[in-house]
Amino acid sequence: MTPFASPPRRTAIRSFSTESPEPRESMPFDVLIVGGGPAGLAAAIRLKQKCQETDQDLSVCVIDKGSEIGSHILSGNVFDPKALHELFPDLAQDESWTQELMEAVGSQATPVSDDKFMILTEQGGSYTIPNFALPPQLHNHGNYIISLSQLCRWLATKAEDLGVEIYPGFAASEVLIDDETGACYGIATRDVGLGKDGEPKSTYERGVELQARQTLFAEGARGSCSEHLMQHYNLRQDGNVAPQTYGLGIKEVWQIPEEKCQPGLVQHTLGFPLQQSLSDKVFGGSFLYHQAPDMVLVGLVIGLDYANPHLNPYQEFQRFKTHPAIKEHLEGGTCVSYGARVLNEGGFHSIPKLTFPGGALLGCSAGFLNAVKIKGSHTAMKSGMLAAESAFDALASQEDPVAETGEMPSLSLQQELTSYPKAIENSWIHEELYQVRNCHEAFARWGVGGGLVYSGLATHITKGREPWTLEHTKTDAEKTEPAEEHVAPHYPPPDGKLTFDLLTNLQRSGTYHAEDQPIHLRVKDDLQEIPSTVSLPKFGGPEQRFCPAAVYEYVDDETKQEEGAKKLVINSQNCIHCKCCSIKMPQEYIEWTVPEGGGGPQYQVM
Repeated sequence: MTPFASPPRRTAIRSFSTESPEPRESMPFDVLIVGGGPAGLAAAIRLKQKCQETDQDLSVCVIDKGSEIGSHILSGNVFDPKALHELFPDLAQDESWTQELMEAVGSQATPVSDDKFMILTEQGGSYTIPNFALPPQLHNHGNYIISLSQLCRWLATKAEDLGVEIYPGFAASEVLIDDETGACYGIATRDVGLGKDGEPKSTYERGVELQARQTLFAEGARGSCSEHLMQHYNLRQDGNVAPQTYGLGIKEVWQIPEEKCQPGLVQHTLGFPLQQSLSDKVFGGSFLYHQAPDMVLVGLVIGLDYANPHLNPYQEFQRFKTHPAIKEHLEGGTCVSYGARVLNEGGFHSIPKLTFPGGALLGCSAGFLNAVKIKGSHTAMKSGMLAAESAFDALASQEDPVAETGEMPSLSLQQELTSYPKAIENSWIHEELYQVRNCHEAFARWGVGGGLVYSGLATHITKGREPWTLEHTKTDAEKTEPAEEHVAPHYPPPDGKLTFDLLTNLQRSGTYHAEDQPIHLRVKDDLQEIPSTVSLPKFGGPEQRFCPAAVYEYVDDETKQEEGAKKLVINSQNCIHCKCCSIKMPQEYIEWTVPEGGGGPQYQVM
């Protein structure tokens, strides 16, 4: 049996010894869930609920690369509780889940009370679009303003109460594939205690194999294991799946005087700073939410299919906050947290084949976010619940569960959960995404004006039943155009009160990585020359601008004689695990792999 691993990591392990690496210890489970976000935790909870309902037992384990559950979770977040109500029907009638959330983690779920959608102008003006003119999926009454990282912490306590084993700080670096059957049978965690040169330090420990009869991958958008699985099993080739397209969400949390807080206010905008006219094709917009008792959650989402390589998403976000309609909400407050994360925007046409022998893709690993609704947590949770039910039905029909024997059965018994995709197709996830299946591409083709008109038509009238499909065939990296074809925007300097330089804001993410470890952001072996021969000369080094953590920079290369020669420097210790670089780099020359478990941002209220 050979692990499906990234070659650089295997080479680093082998370099310190002429002998084979020492064998890993292994831990068997009935179901292993990779990722402690809403999809993974909902799956774990539903599995244990099914066990209780049928008086059976399956061992269920959740691992997460963050130092604690929730530390790598970032979202807007106006939360649609639809899936949560289905998961905990006893907490739904009187919305008592909000009280449990407050008691467990001290986070207040604030009911939406005022729902606004505005168009901002470059000159400081703003126009409100009446709610009746908006797509129904943008209506937020009945939803809640929450911290998704805190919600996940609460879900983790519910899972543990049911008997789920949860291990934060476990970074899945390899997917285990059986050579004979071709089935997935778990993951291996990254070795720890290796120096930058790949040599073992005194703290070296071999990674652990977590083996399972079913492995559910719920890593979020652009998960590293999930991407390997899509390539290995050709999950994007089946059914002519369109390339996934992404947005980058950048967010700050502000604490404001309590008398200024408008609990329940939800405000979304288009226009400034991303679009100056109805024909502008930069996809994106902003959000601003007031969460009781004294928080403002503010952010900007920009589609990574933008063409201008000079555009700087972080600077656009800082510029956005200077608009009078935004500035008034933040004045007198203090920015307490900062972060960024990519999100799926390809929608219905970009969903890959969901299953393979021994496992399945859940939530944003599969791409269930509804870009028109600007929400994905509810669909992620529902997908986790459906995958859990499929996994339970498959495993409960077999004898000798790991929960009873403590041993992995023969890998010839690994199953493919064929009922899971059928369950998705028969669920409200399919219905919701199908209705808006062409909307994102409408914005890409016809700009913000045409996109709004098409979205209105699709959500009010056709509901996805158009007799055509607006296809997209290019990746976000392929959408970038040469630097000489575009003008660089002007960005004013930060004032340190409302707007901030990037490195100052980065400190608010709590990001930490041990510096003496192999770099986890790797230039692919066959693309080593792309930074110097393509990215910098053709596109002006866009990675210096699109990264929201100042990871990439070009500096003078003193080893070369040519005047002005530059080389790429990767400051991987700054990485906030947004995954943007693996998407937007020219020719996607970066491979994003996991650092040692526990590294990365330490989000508390995101």
